[in-house]
Amino acid sequence: MATSAAPAPQRASGIDDDPPGTTEHENHSAAADPASDAIGDNAAGRATATAAAPDPGADRSGLAPPRARVERRRPAWVSLPLRFVLPALIIAAWWIGSATGALSPQVLAGPPKVWSALLELARSGQLTDFALASFTRAALGVALGVTVGMALGLLAGLSSLGEELVDSTLQIVRAVPFLALVPLFIAWFGIDELYKVLLIAVATVAPMYAYTYLGVRNVDRKMVEAARGFGLTGVRLVAEVILPAALPGVLMALRVCLSISITGLIAAEQVGTTEGVGYLVTLAQEYNRTDYMVLCVVLYALLGLVFDGAVRLVERLAMPWRRQVAMR
Repeated sequence: MATSAAPAPQRASGIDDDPPGTTEHENHSAAADPASDAIGDNAAGRATATAAAPDPGADRSGLAPPRARVERRRPAWVSLPLRFVLPALIIAAWWIGSATGALSPQVLAGPPKVWSALLELARSGQLTDFALASFTRAALGVALGVTVGMALGLLAGLSSLGEELVDSTLQIVRAVPFLALVPLFIAWFGIDELYKVLLIAVATVAPMYAYTYLGVRNVDRKMVEAARGFGLTGVRLVAEVILPAALPGVLMALRVCLSISITGLIAAEQVGTTEGVGYLVTLAQEYNRTDYMVLCVVLYALLGLVFDGAVRLVERLAMPWRRQVAMR
């Protein structure tokens, strides 16, 4: 009887799967390869880092190392005289022209005559009274116009409904020259102080509205949403977040309004006035006193400088970071 051959024992999978010709030493070396690979990788990494490190003496394509920003402010004894260089040159040219006869006294009085007129008014006390009356009218008109313009600008800037209700009317007011309203205002309000204050207010309300509206609309919405996330709503949100962010535009509007108020003041003081710089202009025209005319121009210029200085002081206190932008 034939005897069947016994099956050959099968090799366990994964134990003796070495390819032919692989010795035990080679297997041991293969088992130790991970450590050697890690060492090799570290060495390669160090070599790469060494190659990537910049050579201090190598060419950097002309790029200079960054410099630390150090604020260099010009000394006050240098900065203050620089503000008066150009006006001093204009006055010097005016003085030389009047002294040499190039400028006729009937056309433009010289600085000595203007100075004499100033001393004459100062001794009589009229200079203080006239300047104070004009300053009061301008201040009241600007305060009324700025308040109304800012309120309407906030309303239109914060609400689409407010914009639809207010914007078209304010654009009409802005397009109409306020000097064209002088006859109507005289017919409506007479020639007393109310007419003068309201004329200056109407002249300043449109610029204040436009700049406030633009400043509010330029506020970053993410900042407003973050403030709302911290619980700020209503009046606190407007007073503590929106208005401070729109402050540059508001202060620029205030500066423009103060400049326009001088023009409105000149127009308002031409009618029904017994005191003020405008009344002095009327007297100078009647008596053909060019020295008084020039003096009135100087007084208006000084009034504008006072207004501009007040706005600059507010800017310095409210926005101290703006000084860091100008290049010295």
